[in-house]
Amino acid sequence: MNTFELDKKFIAPTYARFPLEIVGGKGSVLLGGDGREYIDLGSGIAVNIFGAVDDEWVKACTEQMNRFQHTSNLFYSEPCAKLAQMLCERTGMNNVFFSNSGAEANECAIKAARRWGALNKGEEYTTIITLKNSFHGRTLTTLAATGQDAFHKDFLPLTEGFVYAEPNDIDDVERLCKENKCAAVMFEIVQGEGGVNALSKEFVSGLVKLAKEENLLLVCDEVQIGNGRSGMLYGFMNYGFKPDIFSTAKGLGGGLPLGATVLGEKVKDVFAPGLNGSTFGGNPVCCAGAISILSRLDEKLLAEVREKSEYIFSTLRGSSGIKSVSGLGLMIGVETEKDSNEVLAKCRENGVLVLKAKTKIRLLPPLNIPFDTLKKAIDVLKDACRI
Repeated sequence: MNTFELDKKFIAPTYARFPLEIVGGKGSVLLGGDGREYIDLGSGIAVNIFGAVDDEWVKACTEQMNRFQHTSNLFYSEPCAKLAQMLCERTGMNNVFFSNSGAEANECAIKAARRWGALNKGEEYTTIITLKNSFHGRTLTTLAATGQDAFHKDFLPLTEGFVYAEPNDIDDVERLCKENKCAAVMFEIVQGEGGVNALSKEFVSGLVKLAKEENLLLVCDEVQIGNGRSGMLYGFMNYGFKPDIFSTAKGLGGGLPLGATVLGEKVKDVFAPGLNGSTFGGNPVCCAGAISILSRLDEKLLAEVREKSEYIFSTLRGSSGIKSVSGLGLMIGVETEKDSNEVLAKCRENGVLVLKAKTKIRLLPPLNIPFDTLKKAIDVLKDACRI
């Protein structure tokens, strides 16, 4: 049996895969099993932020593999400690809990917020406000945190304790805060799966003010927009505030599974030994790769991300067949006149791989994609959208 047949027979049918097998690649170009090359504007859903088979990342991971590939968290590990230091020093936060994925990082953030609320406001202060159209993961608790009804119907009962506010409506958040005993507000700076929509700066400023007035934690989900994709190291930095907790994953590991929950001053002591844990969290190979990634997310690269973002926005806005362009940095949603599935297929036929978010085309290219390659890919997208 070929790969398609093996997949159909032996893998749980949870994915609507594109009819393409990836067999190799380098940088922002992937090689398909059909022998064709494809410009990658998806980067594994914002994971391969330096593209495929990045030499420095491979070297860092391989060197660590040749030392030791894993030790339990009952022992100390230098890559884990150094990565935590880098995250804290570059964000002004205090300490880190490492896990394996964005969902697990968000689970830890929820645990931290609830324990903080119970300890500092009263045992009943455990409700967390999230936003409609948000997406926070696929565990039972992060599904419950996700503000989309479509995710709430198939695995009932979900974890209780979440209420959902309209995005960009501070009055609605304040109403929910008054009606519930709340510990925190949890939100994505750019709602990815909800349609690649960036929150307004006025709304985020309102959240900061409300959190101070009502003694709420601000929990920022940076799983997809974090690690340079916004044009700043983390998305919240575009809005001029520092959250009490932020979660991140995807691009942090550069292709290996790694999640991080980064804790600020208010919550730095919320966990004690035995209150949380992970067998693979902080794996030394994953952390070595992440150190390589994070060390190269400097101002020069971030400026290039902003420049590429501006090029995409200015090129696509007003182009034939394009209704709107949304997002931030190199996390971009394109609303098209044509059905997005048609546009996606047309791009693939012409050697460009794009993704979807709801009914929009979603662009998540490697941050270091060469400008000429990016321009070629955007030309293909424009042509696929043209009416």
